Amino acid sequence: MTALAPISFSPWDMFLNAGPVVRCVMILLAVASLLTWTIFIAKSVELLRVRMKLTKAEQTLEQANTLDLGEEGTRQNGIAHTLVMAAETERKRSADIPDDSEGLKERIVLHLERLEAAEGRRLMRGTGVLATIGATSPFIGLFGTVWGIMTSFTGIAASKATSLAVVAPGIAEALLATALGLVAAIPAVVIYNHLARQTASCRAQVADLTALVMRLVSRDLGRMQALTASGQVVRLGASRDARTVAGE
Repeated sequence: MTALAPISFSPWDMFLNAGPVVRCVMILLAVASLLTWTIFIAKSVELLRVRMKLTKAEQTLEQANTLDLGEEGTRQNGIAHTLVMAAETERKRSADIPDDSEGLKERIVLHLERLEAAEGRRLMRGTGVLATIGATSPFIGLFGTVWGIMTSFTGIAASKATSLAVVAPGIAEALLATALGLVAAIPAVVIYNHLARQTASCRAQVADLTALVMRLVSRDLGRMQALTASGQVVRLGASRDARTVAGE
């Protein structure tokens, strides 16, 4: 009796022996897994740099006594400088509106909230791909498995052989697609949740920067009102003059 040739069940051999459809599914899942880890590395580096910049900006704005000093200290700091300049620009545009401190604060808050939301969307950019991979990879793998099993049963019917040695290789190749789907999906979900937490932390820091900018705006307006009450004429946008008179 002729001995059957040994069958290799290594993942690579099963991939090579799989049908074209199952092989395409496996390649797609491998690409999805590679994309997941690429996004993880890229976003981790990006968020680390953002957190460092935000922490430095918080320290700068904490130490600043006026909005102008805050602007000077955050010129090399992306979102922090954007927030400060937005407040400064709105203050200058409102220089011709007398006795409008509350209205000015409201307009600045609205502008800063828009910038804060835009920064949050920018920080989340790219993570949606992880959610898609995590949600669809198991089903893509399952499709490969179903297709592979159908192909195996068709081959069995054509050969009229019911031996386990004939059935096992095709089923093993099909099940490999499901395994690859899980390998792609599980890290994607875990990484997505991790990046979502990191992004939420960065967004909280951006919210802190917004509060610090508004504190500087309120402080400058308070100084201007004090100077006006003392008989000195101060324009709302003349923050550098007010800072000089206040002895900053």
